[in-house]
Amino acid sequence: MLDVKEPGFRENVDLMFRRAVAHLDLPPGLAEKIQICNSTYTVRFGVRLRGKIETFVGYRAVHSEHMEPVKGGIRYAPEVHQNEVEALAALMTYKCALVETPFGGAKGGLCIDPRKYEEHELEQITRRFAYELAKRDLIHPAQNVPAPDMGTGEREMAWIADQYARMNTTDINARACVTGKPLNAGGIKGRVEATGRGVQYALREFFRHPEDVKVTGLSGSLSGKRIIVQGLGNVGYHAAKFLREEDDAVITGIIERDGAIVNPAGLDPDAVRDWIIQTGGVNGFAGAEYIADGATILESECDILIPAALEGVININNADRIQAPLIIEAANGPITAGADEILREKDIVIIPDLYANAGGVTVSYFEWVKNLSHIRFGRMQRRNEEAHALLLVTELERLSADKQLGWELAPDFKRRYLQGADELQLVRSGLDDTMRTAYQSISKVWHERSDVKDLRTAAFIVAIERVAASYRAKGL
Repeated sequence: MLDVKEPGFRENVDLMFRRAVAHLDLPPGLAEKIQICNSTYTVRFGVRLRGKIETFVGYRAVHSEHMEPVKGGIRYAPEVHQNEVEALAALMTYKCALVETPFGGAKGGLCIDPRKYEEHELEQITRRFAYELAKRDLIHPAQNVPAPDMGTGEREMAWIADQYARMNTTDINARACVTGKPLNAGGIKGRVEATGRGVQYALREFFRHPEDVKVTGLSGSLSGKRIIVQGLGNVGYHAAKFLREEDDAVITGIIERDGAIVNPAGLDPDAVRDWIIQTGGVNGFAGAEYIADGATILESECDILIPAALEGVININNADRIQAPLIIEAANGPITAGADEILREKDIVIIPDLYANAGGVTVSYFEWVKNLSHIRFGRMQRRNEEAHALLLVTELERLSADKQLGWELAPDFKRRYLQGADELQLVRSGLDDTMRTAYQSISKVWHERSDVKDLRTAAFIVAIERVAASYRAKGL
């Protein structure tokens, strides 16, 4: 079968945007204002490496400034290009609006394969890239706040934060110029797991709506559901780990660069990840069947499919063979617009990327607020909560003794009840609340409007209406 050529990533995002806008009554020109990317800065800079000057190309796209600062990750990948960065920036605008984080959308990218460079070389490259962006206020706590994305992590964010601070020695809020930093550099607990944790919370909320679950033909809770994960990077790993350990789901398949492994009885994401770190791939992992053509496992029978790597992995060429009744987009744009059409005709429910992977930007928002407030969450109230809880427990135990009731609080309950919330618990609570309320707003549109047939259109409608309201408030 010949591969059918489809529109690019940015065209796919625009197609989905226009499909949603058709259901809205916006003033003339406002839809176009929301859709277009405000600006894209291209930087070309040289770094002396291994005895010669090497030139790198990077981008920072600002899609919408209806709210500031604008927010969006920086990815390091050899295939990064302007259209991709602009599409990702657009998704960030809609994502932030949907989960009600007060940011506009942005995205950055550097054309580089980070695996080809030593750590000290990557630091040189990152610092020079950060310098080029920061001197034009494309990294700034009040204007443009990057975060990690594919190919970057805490290490790169620490370098960027330090570079900005060196250039702005009197900025008291310098640490807020970037999120996703290590804890010792102003980061926040729960940020590394945030996107994967958000996928878990999104699925939990979906399964709290029996009428929504019924559309998929599934029933009950997440317990026992068979899940295939494509991509065991940061997002896929944490989603798989939490769903298996905390929701009793069964990870039946994992797809990676070098192929896939399957086991109907279930796979342990920790063991698989350790094997990948050790060997560079899934081939040879004990206790599972290895499939060289990993992409075919996307088409295997399962209850939930989680594409958690690159965009466009489900497209016109394989969409009609997808069997999963429920797909949750942990990656950005893993389903093309053409494939989306085919899957909807097959009554497959898709929990869209602009909602499903919003955990990262939500916890980034918490980190930004922490950096601006200069105090970690829980520091002032945690022991006060514990003191109040102890008062109640002590009084209950006194009453039991005085009245000779003979009952005692279970030790485990007492331990948990007397424990005040620390930063990680507060972050998880805030993320859970965010994912719940966002899904409820999407589901409401899905069920109340007869012209809206899927969750993606509903999510875009909610997001676009909020962006439009912001522009109206500005007087546009």
